[in-house]
Amino acid sequence: MESHMTHQAAVLDLIGLSARVLFQNGQTTERMVSASEVLAGTLGCRVTVFPRWGELVLRIQEGERSYYEIVAVEPWGVDMHKVAATTAAIEKFCAGSIETAQLRSALETIVQLPAVSLVRFSFFAAAGAMALAVIFGTTHLLSLVLIAFSAAGGACLRRLLAGMSRNLFVQPFCAALLAGVVGAVVVRLQLSPVLQLVAVCPCMVLVPGPHFLNGMIDLARARIPLGAARIAYAILITVMICAGLLLGLALFGVSLPVAGPSNPAPVAYDVVAAGAVVAAYCTFFAMPWRMLPIPILIGMLAHASRWVAISLAGADAVTGALVACLFAGVIMTPVADRVRLPFAGLAFASVVSLIPGVFLFRLADGMVELVALGSKAPQEIFDQVVANGTTAILIILAMSFGLIFPKLWLQNLMRPSVQPGGGGSA
Repeated sequence: MESHMTHQAAVLDLIGLSARVLFQNGQTTERMVSASEVLAGTLGCRVTVFPRWGELVLRIQEGERSYYEIVAVEPWGVDMHKVAATTAAIEKFCAGSIETAQLRSALETIVQLPAVSLVRFSFFAAAGAMALAVIFGTTHLLSLVLIAFSAAGGACLRRLLAGMSRNLFVQPFCAALLAGVVGAVVVRLQLSPVLQLVAVCPCMVLVPGPHFLNGMIDLARARIPLGAARIAYAILITVMICAGLLLGLALFGVSLPVAGPSNPAPVAYDVVAAGAVVAAYCTFFAMPWRMLPIPILIGMLAHASRWVAISLAGADAVTGALVACLFAGVIMTPVADRVRLPFAGLAFASVVSLIPGVFLFRLADGMVELVALGSKAPQEIFDQVVANGTTAILIILAMSFGLIFPKLWLQNLMRPSVQPGGGGSA
Protein backbone atom coordinates (compact mmCIF):
# COMPACT_ATOMS: atom_id res chain seq x y z
CA MET A 1 0.00 0.00 0.00
CA GLU A 2 2.80 2.38 0.94
CA SER A 3 4.62 1.58 -2.30
CA HIS A 4 1.46 2.30 -4.30
CA MET A 5 0.98 5.66 -2.58
CA THR A 6 4.61 6.55 -3.23
CA HIS A 7 4.17 5.70 -6.91
CA GLN A 8 0.97 7.74 -7.08
CA ALA A 9 2.68 10.74 -5.52
CA ALA A 10 5.54 10.44 -8.01
CA VAL A 11 3.10 10.32 -10.93
CA LEU A 12 1.23 13.37 -9.67
CA ASP A 13 4.46 15.25 -9.14
CA LEU A 14 5.80 14.41 -12.61
CA ILE A 15 2.59 15.39 -14.41
CA GLY A 16 2.33 18.53 -12.29
CA LEU A 17 5.90 19.54 -13.07
CA SER A 18 5.46 19.17 -16.83
CA ALA A 19 2.12 20.99 -16.79
CA ARG A 20 3.57 23.81 -14.72
CA VAL A 21 6.49 24.38 -17.12
CA LEU A 22 4.17 24.46 -20.13
CA PHE A 23 1.49 26.62 -18.50
CA GLN A 24 3.93 29.12 -17.00
CA ASN A 25 5.86 29.66 -20.21
CA GLY A 26 3.14 30.48 -22.71
CA GLN A 27 1.86 27.19 -24.09
CA THR A 28 -1.81 27.36 -25.00
CA THR A 29 -4.10 25.87 -22.37
CA GLU A 30 -5.43 23.23 -24.77
CA ARG A 31 -1.95 21.99 -25.67
CA MET A 32 -0.89 21.92 -22.02
CA VAL A 33 -3.96 19.86 -21.09
CA SER A 34 -3.42 17.53 -24.05
CA ALA A 35 0.24 16.95 -23.19
CA SER A 36 -0.68 16.22 -19.56
CA GLU A 37 -3.33 13.70 -20.61
CA VAL A 38 -0.96 11.91 -22.97
CA LEU A 39 1.79 11.79 -20.35
CA ALA A 40 -0.65 10.38 -17.80
CA GLY A 41 -1.78 7.74 -20.30
CA THR A 42 1.82 6.64 -20.78
CA LEU A 43 2.20 6.43 -16.99
CA GLY A 44 -0.85 4.18 -16.81
CA CYS A 45 -3.49 6.52 -15.42
CA ARG A 46 -5.92 9.23 -16.46
CA VAL A 47 -5.63 12.89 -15.60
CA THR A 48 -8.09 15.74 -15.72
CA VAL A 49 -6.60 19.24 -15.59
CA PHE A 50 -8.55 22.20 -14.27
CA PRO A 51 -6.52 25.30 -15.22
CA ARG A 52 -6.99 28.58 -13.41
CA TRP A 53 -4.94 31.71 -13.02
CA GLY A 54 -2.67 30.97 -10.08
CA GLU A 55 -3.03 27.19 -9.99
CA LEU A 56 -3.58 23.95 -11.83
CA VAL A 57 -5.79 21.32 -10.20
CA LEU A 58 -4.88 17.80 -11.33
CA ARG A 59 -7.18 14.84 -10.79
CA ILE A 60 -5.53 11.46 -11.30
CA GLN A 61 -7.81 8.47 -11.73
CA GLU A 62 -6.78 4.83 -11.33
CA GLY A 63 -9.78 2.56 -11.44
CA GLU A 64 -12.24 3.76 -8.82
CA ARG A 65 -9.68 5.86 -6.98
CA SER A 66 -9.02 9.55 -7.56
CA TYR A 67 -6.13 11.66 -6.31
CA TYR A 68 -5.79 15.40 -6.46
CA GLU A 69 -2.80 17.70 -6.73
CA ILE A 70 -2.81 21.50 -6.70
CA VAL A 71 0.11 23.07 -8.55
CA ALA A 72 0.71 26.75 -7.83
CA VAL A 73 1.57 28.52 -11.10
CA GLU A 74 0.83 31.84 -12.77
CA PRO A 75 0.92 31.89 -16.59
CA TRP A 76 2.64 35.25 -16.91
CA GLY A 77 5.72 34.18 -18.87
CA VAL A 78 6.51 33.33 -22.48
CA ASP A 79 9.61 31.18 -23.01
CA MET A 80 9.59 29.27 -26.28
CA HIS A 81 12.80 27.41 -25.49
CA LYS A 82 11.36 25.87 -22.34
CA VAL A 83 8.10 24.93 -24.03
CA ALA A 84 9.88 23.30 -26.97
CA ALA A 85 12.27 21.40 -24.70
CA THR A 86 9.46 20.21 -22.42
CA THR A 87 7.33 19.01 -25.32
CA ALA A 88 10.30 17.18 -26.84
CA ALA A 89 11.07 15.48 -23.51
CA ILE A 90 7.46 14.32 -23.13
CA GLU A 91 7.49 12.96 -26.69
CA LYS A 92 10.68 11.01 -26.01
CA PHE A 93 9.20 9.55 -22.85
CA CYS A 94 5.96 8.57 -24.58
CA ALA A 95 8.00 6.94 -27.36
CA GLY A 96 9.93 4.90 -24.80
CA SER A 97 13.26 6.60 -25.53
CA ILE A 98 13.80 7.75 -21.93
CA GLU A 99 12.74 6.50 -18.51
CA THR A 100 10.73 8.26 -15.83
CA ALA A 101 13.81 9.35 -13.91
CA GLN A 102 15.35 10.78 -17.07
CA LEU A 103 12.17 12.71 -17.85
CA ARG A 104 12.13 14.18 -14.36
CA SER A 105 15.78 15.15 -14.65
CA ALA A 106 15.15 16.74 -18.05
CA LEU A 107 12.21 18.77 -16.72
CA GLU A 108 14.19 19.95 -13.71
CA THR A 109 16.99 21.03 -16.05
CA ILE A 110 14.51 22.87 -18.29
CA VAL A 111 13.14 24.81 -15.32
CA GLN A 112 16.64 26.13 -14.65
CA LEU A 113 17.35 27.22 -18.24
CA PRO A 114 18.64 30.81 -18.24
CA ALA A 115 16.97 33.71 -19.99
CA VAL A 116 18.51 35.09 -23.17
CA SER A 117 21.68 37.07 -22.59
CA LEU A 118 21.44 40.75 -21.72
CA VAL A 119 23.44 41.68 -24.83
CA ARG A 120 21.06 39.82 -27.13
CA PHE A 121 18.00 41.07 -25.26
CA SER A 122 18.98 44.74 -25.36
CA PHE A 123 20.30 44.60 -28.93
CA PHE A 124 17.08 43.16 -30.30
CA ALA A 125 14.97 45.54 -28.23
CA ALA A 126 16.80 48.39 -29.93
CA ALA A 127 16.55 46.76 -33.35
CA GLY A 128 12.84 46.05 -32.94
CA ALA A 129 12.03 49.59 -31.86
CA MET A 130 14.01 51.05 -34.76
CA ALA A 131 12.30 48.71 -37.21
CA LEU A 132 8.88 49.81 -35.95
CA ALA A 133 9.91 53.42 -36.56
CA VAL A 134 10.86 52.54 -40.14
CA ILE A 135 7.49 50.85 -40.64
CA PHE A 136 5.80 54.02 -39.39
CA GLY A 137 7.65 56.03 -41.99
CA THR A 138 10.87 57.50 -40.65
CA THR A 139 14.45 56.95 -41.80
CA HIS A 140 15.86 59.95 -39.93
CA LEU A 141 19.17 58.63 -38.61
CA LEU A 142 19.35 60.56 -35.34
CA SER A 143 15.75 59.64 -34.54
CA LEU A 144 16.51 55.97 -35.07
CA VAL A 145 19.58 56.21 -32.85
CA LEU A 146 17.56 57.88 -30.08
CA ILE A 147 14.85 55.22 -30.36
CA ALA A 148 17.47 52.47 -30.17
CA PHE A 149 19.09 54.09 -27.12
CA SER A 150 15.76 54.37 -25.33
CA ALA A 151 14.68 50.80 -26.11
CA ALA A 152 18.05 49.29 -25.17
CA GLY A 153 18.08 51.27 -21.94
CA GLY A 154 14.59 50.02 -21.16
CA ALA A 155 15.67 46.42 -21.79
CA CYS A 156 18.63 46.77 -19.42
CA LEU A 157 16.39 48.38 -16.81
CA ARG A 158 13.90 45.52 -17.08
CA ARG A 159 16.64 42.96 -16.48
CA LEU A 160 17.91 44.93 -13.49
CA LEU A 161 14.44 45.14 -11.97
CA ALA A 162 13.78 41.45 -12.63
CA GLY A 163 16.35 40.61 -9.97
CA MET A 164 15.02 43.18 -7.52
CA SER A 165 11.24 42.83 -7.59
CA ARG A 166 8.72 40.05 -8.16
CA ASN A 167 6.01 42.53 -9.08
CA LEU A 168 4.84 41.77 -12.62
CA PHE A 169 4.10 45.39 -13.49
CA VAL A 170 7.25 47.17 -12.32
CA GLN A 171 9.34 46.24 -15.36
CA PRO A 172 7.01 47.51 -18.12
CA PHE A 173 6.12 50.61 -16.11
CA CYS A 174 9.74 51.62 -15.51
CA ALA A 175 10.83 50.84 -19.08
CA ALA A 176 7.98 52.99 -20.39
CA LEU A 177 8.86 55.69 -17.85
CA LEU A 178 12.40 55.78 -19.23
CA ALA A 179 11.03 55.99 -22.78
CA GLY A 180 8.85 58.91 -21.70
CA VAL A 181 11.81 60.72 -20.13
CA VAL A 182 13.94 60.23 -23.26
CA GLY A 183 11.03 61.37 -25.41
CA ALA A 184 10.51 64.46 -23.27
CA VAL A 185 14.19 65.43 -23.49
CA VAL A 186 14.08 65.00 -27.26
CA VAL A 187 10.99 67.21 -27.41
CA ARG A 188 12.60 69.89 -25.26
CA LEU A 189 15.75 69.92 -27.38
CA GLN A 190 13.89 69.41 -30.67
CA LEU A 191 16.30 66.68 -31.73
CA SER A 192 13.96 64.87 -34.10
CA PRO A 193 11.31 65.66 -36.71
CA VAL A 194 9.30 62.60 -35.56
CA LEU A 195 8.99 63.31 -31.85
CA GLN A 196 6.02 61.01 -31.31
CA LEU A 197 7.83 57.97 -32.69
CA VAL A 198 10.86 58.60 -30.48
CA ALA A 199 8.56 58.43 -27.46
CA VAL A 200 6.27 55.55 -28.42
CA CYS A 201 8.38 53.06 -30.41
CA PRO A 202 10.41 51.90 -27.37
CA CYS A 203 7.09 51.32 -25.59
CA MET A 204 5.58 49.32 -28.41
CA VAL A 205 8.10 46.52 -27.87
CA LEU A 206 6.63 46.10 -24.37
CA VAL A 207 3.05 45.27 -25.45
CA PRO A 208 1.99 41.83 -24.04
CA GLY A 209 0.47 40.41 -27.21
CA PRO A 210 0.75 36.67 -26.39
CA HIS A 211 -1.33 37.12 -23.25
CA PHE A 212 -4.07 38.85 -25.22
CA LEU A 213 -3.96 36.03 -27.74
CA ASN A 214 -3.91 33.18 -25.20
CA GLY A 215 -6.77 34.88 -23.38
CA MET A 216 -8.83 35.13 -26.55
CA ILE A 217 -8.14 31.46 -27.34
CA ASP A 218 -9.31 30.47 -23.87
CA LEU A 219 -12.47 32.54 -24.30
CA ALA A 220 -13.09 30.90 -27.67
CA ARG A 221 -12.86 27.51 -25.94
CA ALA A 222 -15.27 28.65 -23.19
CA ARG A 223 -12.60 28.79 -20.48
CA ILE A 224 -14.13 32.06 -19.39
CA PRO A 225 -12.43 32.69 -16.00
CA LEU A 226 -8.94 31.85 -17.26
CA GLY A 227 -9.40 33.76 -20.53
CA ALA A 228 -10.71 36.80 -18.69
CA ALA A 229 -7.80 36.64 -16.24
CA ARG A 230 -5.24 36.49 -19.05
CA ILE A 231 -6.82 39.45 -20.84
CA ALA A 232 -7.10 41.42 -17.60
CA TYR A 233 -3.39 40.81 -16.98
CA ALA A 234 -2.52 41.98 -20.50
CA ILE A 235 -4.71 45.07 -20.11
CA LEU A 236 -3.07 45.95 -16.78
CA ILE A 237 0.38 45.72 -18.36
CA THR A 238 -0.79 47.95 -21.21
CA VAL A 239 -2.17 50.45 -18.70
CA MET A 240 1.17 50.44 -16.87
CA ILE A 241 3.00 51.08 -20.14
CA CYS A 242 0.71 54.00 -20.95
CA ALA A 243 1.04 55.38 -17.42
CA GLY A 244 4.83 55.11 -17.46
CA LEU A 245 5.10 56.81 -20.85
CA LEU A 246 2.80 59.70 -19.96
CA LEU A 247 4.39 60.17 -16.53
CA GLY A 248 7.87 60.28 -18.07
CA LEU A 249 6.71 62.96 -20.48
CA ALA A 250 4.89 64.87 -17.73
CA LEU A 251 8.01 65.04 -15.55
CA PHE A 252 9.39 67.50 -18.09
CA GLY A 253 6.09 69.25 -18.68
CA VAL A 254 5.51 67.59 -22.04
CA SER A 255 2.46 65.80 -23.44
CA LEU A 256 2.55 63.15 -26.12
CA PRO A 257 3.80 64.92 -29.26
CA VAL A 258 1.60 65.06 -32.31
CA ALA A 259 2.57 62.85 -35.22
CA GLY A 260 5.37 64.42 -37.24
CA PRO A 261 5.89 64.31 -40.98
CA SER A 262 6.50 60.83 -42.35
CA ASN A 263 6.39 59.11 -45.69
CA PRO A 264 5.45 55.45 -46.17
CA ALA A 265 8.58 53.36 -46.47
CA PRO A 266 9.21 51.54 -49.76
CA VAL A 267 7.69 48.08 -49.64
CA ALA A 268 11.11 46.40 -49.53
CA TYR A 269 12.19 48.45 -46.48
CA ASP A 270 8.78 47.88 -44.92
CA VAL A 271 8.95 44.10 -45.26
CA VAL A 272 12.57 43.87 -44.08
CA ALA A 273 11.75 46.04 -41.07
CA ALA A 274 8.83 43.74 -40.26
CA GLY A 275 11.27 40.83 -40.25
CA ALA A 276 13.50 42.70 -37.80
CA VAL A 277 10.55 43.27 -35.47
CA VAL A 278 9.69 39.57 -35.61
CA ALA A 279 13.28 38.69 -34.70
CA ALA A 280 13.12 41.08 -31.75
CA TYR A 281 9.95 39.60 -30.31
CA CYS A 282 11.17 36.05 -30.83
CA THR A 283 14.23 37.02 -28.81
CA PHE A 284 12.05 38.41 -26.02
CA PHE A 285 10.28 35.03 -25.98
CA ALA A 286 13.58 33.09 -25.85
CA MET A 287 13.28 31.39 -29.21
CA PRO A 288 16.39 29.32 -30.09
CA TRP A 289 18.58 30.90 -32.78
CA ARG A 290 18.12 27.99 -35.20
CA MET A 291 14.36 28.55 -35.33
CA LEU A 292 14.41 32.31 -35.96
CA PRO A 293 14.29 32.18 -39.79
CA ILE A 294 10.85 30.50 -39.79
CA PRO A 295 8.80 33.22 -38.04
CA ILE A 296 10.88 35.96 -39.68
CA LEU A 297 10.01 34.70 -43.16
CA ILE A 298 6.33 34.20 -42.29
CA GLY A 299 6.18 37.62 -40.63
CA MET A 300 7.67 39.29 -43.70
CA LEU A 301 5.18 37.54 -45.98
CA ALA A 302 2.28 38.45 -43.69
CA HIS A 303 3.36 42.08 -43.67
CA ALA A 304 3.66 42.00 -47.45
CA SER A 305 0.11 40.66 -47.68
CA ARG A 306 -1.05 43.61 -45.58
CA TRP A 307 0.76 46.00 -47.91
CA VAL A 308 -0.95 44.39 -50.92
CA ALA A 309 -4.37 44.64 -49.24
CA ILE A 310 -3.92 48.31 -48.34
CA SER A 311 -1.88 49.67 -51.24
CA LEU A 312 -3.26 47.65 -54.13
CA ALA A 313 -6.74 46.64 -52.98
CA GLY A 314 -7.51 49.88 -51.13
CA ALA A 315 -8.32 48.19 -47.81
CA ASP A 316 -8.22 50.10 -44.52
CA ALA A 317 -5.86 49.36 -41.61
CA VAL A 318 -8.30 47.02 -39.88
CA THR A 319 -8.91 44.92 -43.00
CA GLY A 320 -5.20 44.89 -43.76
CA ALA A 321 -4.47 43.54 -40.27
CA LEU A 322 -7.16 40.89 -40.69
CA VAL A 323 -5.73 39.72 -44.03
CA ALA A 324 -2.18 39.54 -42.66
CA CYS A 325 -3.24 37.67 -39.53
CA LEU A 326 -5.37 35.17 -41.45
CA PHE A 327 -2.33 34.48 -43.63
CA ALA A 328 -0.07 34.11 -40.58
CA GLY A 329 -2.61 32.02 -38.66
CA VAL A 330 -3.04 29.50 -41.47
CA ILE A 331 0.71 28.99 -41.76
CA MET A 332 1.67 29.31 -38.10
CA THR A 333 -0.76 26.71 -36.77
CA PRO A 334 0.99 23.70 -38.37
CA VAL A 335 4.41 25.33 -38.00
CA ALA A 336 3.97 25.87 -34.25
CA ASP A 337 2.88 22.27 -33.90
CA ARG A 338 5.79 21.00 -35.94
CA VAL A 339 8.50 22.90 -34.07
CA ARG A 340 6.81 22.41 -30.66
CA LEU A 341 6.52 26.12 -29.88
CA PRO A 342 3.66 27.97 -28.15
CA PHE A 343 1.26 29.25 -30.78
CA ALA A 344 0.47 32.57 -29.07
CA GLY A 345 4.08 33.69 -28.81
CA LEU A 346 5.03 32.49 -32.27
CA ALA A 347 1.94 33.85 -34.03
CA PHE A 348 2.02 37.20 -32.27
CA ALA A 349 5.72 37.63 -33.02
CA SER A 350 4.95 37.11 -36.71
CA VAL A 351 2.41 39.95 -36.83
CA VAL A 352 3.77 42.19 -34.08
CA SER A 353 4.39 44.99 -36.59
CA LEU A 354 0.60 45.37 -36.84
CA ILE A 355 -0.07 46.12 -33.17
CA PRO A 356 -2.01 49.39 -32.70
CA GLY A 357 0.35 50.69 -30.04
CA VAL A 358 0.38 54.25 -31.36
CA PHE A 359 -3.43 54.39 -31.21
CA LEU A 360 -3.42 53.09 -27.63
CA PHE A 361 -0.91 55.70 -26.50
CA ARG A 362 -2.82 58.47 -28.27
CA LEU A 363 -5.99 57.21 -26.58
CA ALA A 364 -4.37 57.34 -23.14
CA ASP A 365 -2.95 60.81 -23.75
CA GLY A 366 -6.30 62.07 -25.00
CA MET A 367 -8.11 60.71 -21.95
CA VAL A 368 -5.65 62.44 -19.63
CA GLU A 369 -6.12 65.67 -21.56
CA LEU A 370 -9.91 65.36 -21.30
CA VAL A 371 -9.68 64.96 -17.53
CA ALA A 372 -7.29 67.91 -17.24
CA LEU A 373 -9.48 70.25 -19.29
CA GLY A 374 -12.78 69.04 -17.89
CA SER A 375 -15.78 70.88 -19.28
CA LYS A 376 -13.46 73.17 -21.25
CA ALA A 377 -12.23 70.31 -23.43
CA PRO A 378 -12.99 70.95 -27.12
CA GLN A 379 -15.08 68.47 -29.07
CA GLU A 380 -12.08 67.74 -31.28
CA ILE A 381 -10.21 66.04 -28.44
CA PHE A 382 -13.20 63.87 -27.61
CA ASP A 383 -13.54 62.87 -31.25
CA GLN A 384 -9.85 61.95 -31.40
CA VAL A 385 -10.16 59.81 -28.26
CA VAL A 386 -13.11 57.93 -29.72
CA ALA A 387 -11.39 57.48 -33.08
CA ASN A 388 -8.12 56.24 -31.57
CA GLY A 389 -9.87 53.91 -29.14
CA THR A 390 -12.17 52.48 -31.79
CA THR A 391 -9.31 51.93 -34.23
CA ALA A 392 -7.16 50.21 -31.60
CA ILE A 393 -9.99 47.90 -30.50
CA LEU A 394 -10.96 46.98 -34.05
CA ILE A 395 -7.37 46.19 -35.03
CA ILE A 396 -6.90 44.05 -31.91
CA LEU A 397 -10.12 42.17 -32.63
CA ALA A 398 -9.17 41.72 -36.29
CA MET A 399 -5.74 40.39 -35.31
CA SER A 400 -7.23 38.05 -32.71
CA PHE A 401 -9.83 36.65 -35.10
CA GLY A 402 -7.33 36.35 -37.93
CA LEU A 403 -4.93 34.31 -35.81
CA ILE A 404 -7.39 32.28 -33.73
CA PHE A 405 -9.92 31.19 -36.36
CA PRO A 406 -7.38 29.30 -38.52
CA LYS A 407 -5.89 27.72 -35.40
CA LEU A 408 -9.18 26.40 -34.06
CA TRP A 409 -10.24 25.18 -37.49
CA LEU A 410 -6.96 23.52 -38.42
CA GLN A 411 -6.38 22.08 -34.96
CA ASN A 412 -9.49 19.93 -35.32
CA LEU A 413 -7.92 18.38 -38.41
CA MET A 414 -4.60 17.63 -36.77
CA ARG A 415 -3.53 14.93 -34.36
CA PRO A 416 -2.48 15.71 -30.77
CA SER A 417 1.08 16.82 -30.29
CA VAL A 418 2.27 13.66 -28.51
CA GLN A 419 0.80 10.22 -28.28
CA PRO A 420 1.53 7.30 -25.97
CA GLY A 421 4.07 5.03 -27.55
CA GLY A 422 5.05 7.39 -30.32
CA GLY A 423 5.77 10.92 -31.37
CA GLY A 424 3.77 13.11 -33.62
CA SER A 425 3.35 16.66 -34.68
CA ALA A 426 2.96 19.02 -31.80
